[in-house]
Amino acid sequence: MNTTLSSFEAYAQQYKNSVDNPEEFWNTVASDFVWRKKWDKVLEWDFNKPEVKWFVGGKLNITENCIDRHLAQRADQTAIIWEPNDPKDEAKHITYRVLHEQVCKVGNMLKANGVKKGDRVCIYMPMIPELAYAVLACARIGAVHSVVFAGFSSGSLVDRIQDAGCSVVLTSDGSYRGDKKIDLKHIVDEAVEKCPTIKKTIVFEKLKISVNMKPGRDLWWHDEIAKVSADCPVEEMDAEDMLFILYTSGSTGKPKGMVHTCGGYMVYINYTFKTAFQYKDGQVYWCTADLGWITGHSYILYGPLSAGGTTVIFEGIPSWPDMGRFWQAIERHKVNIFYTAPTAIRSLEKAPLSFVEKYDLSSLKVLGTVGEPINEEAWHWYNKNIGKENCPIIDTWWQTETGGFMISPIANVTKLKPAHATLPLPGVQPAVMDENGKELSENGVEGRLTVKFPWPSMARTIYGDHQRFRDTYFSTFPGKYFTGDGCKRDEEGYYRITGRVDDIIIVSGHNMGTAEVESAIDEHHDVCETAVVGYPHDIKGQGIYAFVITYNKPENEEKLRAEIRDTVSKIIGPIAKPDKIQFVSGLPKTRSGKIMRRILRKVAEGDTTNLGDITTLLDPAVVEEIKAGAL
Repeated sequence: MNTTLSSFEAYAQQYKNSVDNPEEFWNTVASDFVWRKKWDKVLEWDFNKPEVKWFVGGKLNITENCIDRHLAQRADQTAIIWEPNDPKDEAKHITYRVLHEQVCKVGNMLKANGVKKGDRVCIYMPMIPELAYAVLACARIGAVHSVVFAGFSSGSLVDRIQDAGCSVVLTSDGSYRGDKKIDLKHIVDEAVEKCPTIKKTIVFEKLKISVNMKPGRDLWWHDEIAKVSADCPVEEMDAEDMLFILYTSGSTGKPKGMVHTCGGYMVYINYTFKTAFQYKDGQVYWCTADLGWITGHSYILYGPLSAGGTTVIFEGIPSWPDMGRFWQAIERHKVNIFYTAPTAIRSLEKAPLSFVEKYDLSSLKVLGTVGEPINEEAWHWYNKNIGKENCPIIDTWWQTETGGFMISPIANVTKLKPAHATLPLPGVQPAVMDENGKELSENGVEGRLTVKFPWPSMARTIYGDHQRFRDTYFSTFPGKYFTGDGCKRDEEGYYRITGRVDDIIIVSGHNMGTAEVESAIDEHHDVCETAVVGYPHDIKGQGIYAFVITYNKPENEEKLRAEIRDTVSKIIGPIAKPDKIQFVSGLPKTRSGKIMRRILRKVAEGDTTNLGDITTLLDPAVVEEIKAGAL
C-alpha cells in the first residue's frame, strides 16, 4: 500500500476506497508484511457481542516485522537512539543488528526463567534501552507484556499484576527523574509481597544502589543475560493472539486492562505511522512519551520499527537541567519528526524564548501532538517558535482502546486548522450522535463521537471482563463504538474534540478515572466522602478538583491538603494528586443519592452563576456553601 500521499485528492481517493471496500483496502495494506501463513479471511465482526477478528487464520510474529526483516538491508542502520536523563552523558545508537541480538538474549533469559507463550510479564522500568528489549522480547517468545508506567505507586502495580496474573516482573534498581533518584525496586518489593502469582523478579542494575534481593525470587539481569545465547527463533502467533495488556483508568475505581492482538495491531500502527507523518526512509523520529502509555507502545516502538525507522527513546524530562532540554536534543540528533503532548508545549511556552533560540531546529520537518486536544494559543506558539511556520502540526486524536491514530491531519496533505484533529484517516468511519442516539450526518454539528465500523488495531476486550468491555464501549450507542468523547464537526467536516463526556479526567494527556482518585482520597482517615471533577488547567489541560467532606472540621486545612495529596500519591502515583482540594460540609445530591457533578464542574471552572435547576437536590443550600468556598 502506498502510504506516501502526494495531494489531498490522493487522500480523498484512498479514504473513499477504504470506506467503500474496507476488507479489500486492509487486505492490500497487510500484504506488505512478513506472514508465516496468510489469513483465510480479512474480517469477522459483530459490534453487538462485541466481537472483532482481523486477518483470521493468519500467522506471524510482530518482532520478525519490526526487526528480522530489516536485517538484510539495514542491519547497521540505527534503530533506536537512546537519549539519557543527563545531557552530559553520551547517547546510545542501537543498530537493528544490535537490537536483534539484545531482544533475542532477553527472550532467552525469560524462557530460562520459566516464561512461555501466553504467560503475562509485568514490566516496570525506566526509559532505558532494556525496557524496549523487554517489550520486544515478550512479543518474540509469545508472552503477553503488561508495561506499567514507572511513576505509578506499589498499590497501582499490585492491581495490575493481580488482574493480569503476571508470573514475572522485570524492573531496575532505580530510575532518574531529572535530578531525583527513584527507588523502583523498593516499590516492586512492596507490590510483589501481595502478588502470589509472581515467581521471579529480574532486576536491571541502573543506579547501582543498594537494594534488597530476596533469594530464590530476585535475580540480577546481568547475571541472567550472561547465561544465554543470542539465538532466539520467533514464536509463531495467530493474528488474534494477545500481544499485550495495557491498563487505562476506568470510571469505576478498577483500572481496565485493554487487550491488543498481534496481527491487526501491527498492520494498523505501521500504516498510520507512515501515513500521518508521511515518514520517509532515513528520517529521525522522536516521540517524547513514556513506553508505559499506549503512545509509547504504538509510536515509539512498534510503529517506527515496523517501518524500518530510527526512533528516539528519551529518559529525561522536558524541564531538566533547564527548559531547553527538548530543543537541545533535537539539535543533537537532528530530529526530523517531533511528537509531544500539549501539556509539555504549554509548560515550555511559559519559559523565556531564549531557551529555544539558542538551538538549531532546522532539521525539523513535521511536528505532532498527542494525549489531549491542543488549545489554539499553544498551537500557534508551537507552529511559530518550534516549526518556524514551516512544519505541519499533526494533531492526533486516538485512545488506548483504539491502539492507533483515528482522526489526524496528514503531513503536507491536509489543510490545517488550529486545535482541530481535522479528518479521519483511511479506514476510520466516525459518526457523531446526539444524546438520543440519532446519528447527525450533516456538517456543522456537535455531539458524541462514535465509530461505526471496526479498524484493525482496536482493543478486543478488557482482560478477564468482556461484559465490562461491552457495557463501557458498545452499550450507549448499540452497533457503534462509543469513545466517551464529545466533538464538533464543522462545516468543512473537520473534527474538533471537546473533551470527555464521562467520569474521566485527562491530566497531562493521561486518563484518570474520577472514581479511582475519589477512592484514594477516601483512604485518608479524616475523610468521610469525596467528589472529584476536572477543571481547565493552564499547563496540564485538565486539573483535578476535589470536594472533600471530613469527619471533623479541619484544624489546619493546608496540612490536611498535603496529607491527602500524599495519600493519593502513595496509592495511585504523583500524577493523580488533586490540584485543588475544597473542604465542604455536603455534596449536591439528588434525592436518590446521585452526586450532581455538573454543578461541581461549573464551580471548579469558576462559573457559579449558571448552575441550572438545583430545586431537585436533596439540600439546595449546600450549593451556596460550595460556591462561597470555591478555590
